[in-house]
Formats: sequence, structure tokens, C-alpha cells
Amino acid sequence: MIALTRSRDAAARFGLRRWLLLLLPILPMLVLAGGFAWFLRLAAAGPVEPTRPTDGIAVLTGGAERVETGLRLLREGRARVLLVSGAHRGVTLADVARRAAMGREDLAGRVALGHEATTTRGNAAEIAAWARAEGLGSLRIVTAGYHMPRALLELRRALPEAALYPHPVMPAPLREAGAAGRLRTWSLLGREYLKYLAVRAGLSGSAAPPAEAR
Repeated sequence: MIALTRSRDAAARFGLRRWLLLLLPILPMLVLAGGFAWFLRLAAAGPVEPTRPTDGIAVLTGGAERVETGLRLLREGRARVLLVSGAHRGVTLADVARRAAMGREDLAGRVALGHEATTTRGNAAEIAAWARAEGLGSLRIVTAGYHMPRALLELRRALPEAALYPHPVMPAPLREAGAAGRLRTWSLLGREYLKYLAVRAGLSGSAAPPAEAR
């Protein structure tokens, strides 16, 4: 009887080891898939405390509607100053004023253009330098929803003393009917997820901020 029990225990242990060996090759894929699902939840989150005033607003360029959203928040009195980080070198305050349907004098002293950043890490450094120079303790961050998780990681490392309030923008191509069934949508999200993982691992990439799906 004892021998039979030991035989059954050995068989059970063998069966468990066999299942573990079978699962081992696909375990990394399962972990990545679970992480991607969690990333999608982060990317789909809405603005945090959208009516809460902050000291400043920081817009990370790289896609449509981001600058317009930041300027709208400024017009609504959600902050006293705004930075457009990663603006093209040819863009001027007059260009921004036209986009906002405001006079240049209305933006003078309130809107700054950062022309140095070409990566998300560069955006974080540019925003951090501006926030410290302006003495800002809280910032509302405007960028695409899928870009927000990575942007916040970089910003929290570059500016740990400030309170950050995400205000994500959903790009028009991702709002269109059928966007979830398009390969380019999942390609965009997949690439951004891999970049996010790289930043989590301390490997900030040198790639430019992601262009939105078209």
C-alpha cells in the first residue's frame, strides 16, 4: 500500500514537471500578453481630475489635437502657463495664436515653445527645466492616450517633485469606426507597448515621439 502511494506521488510529480516544461516556452508570451492588456487599460484611461486647476500645462507634440487641447485648457483657466514641448523649429508664437484663435498678445508670457526635444525623454527634460524655472509644483500633461504611460514614466524620473495630472487625447484615427479591427492600430499600440517596457527597464529609447495613426 505504501509502495502504491509512493508510486502515485512520483507519477503526480512527473506529470507536474511535464506540464511546467510544456508551459515554460510560452510563459514569456503569456506574461507579455497580460502586460499588454494592462497597458491598454492605462492607454484608454481618461483625464485625471479634469477640472482641477494646476500651475502649468505641458503638451508633448507628435500628433493632432494635442496642442489644441492644451490651449483650450489654458483658455478655460485651468493653469496660468503652458509649454509646447518638441515644437518644430519653424513654429512661432504667432502660429500657435492662430491655432488657438487668440491674439499673440493673449499668449505672450503664458505660452512657451520648446524646440529642443526630439524624443519622449527629451520632452521630459525640457518640461522639467521649464517647470523648475517657472516654479511650478503641478502640471497637467497632454499627449495621446497610448503615449501617456511612457511619457509619465519619463516625466516622473525627470521631475519627481511635481504633481502630474494626465490629460490624454484620443487621436481621431483611433476614434473612427472599425479602428479596433485595423492592423495599423494594433501595430501602433504594440510598438508603443514595447517602448513603454524599455523605459520601465531603464532603457529610454532614442526614437522620436510616435506619430499618430493615419
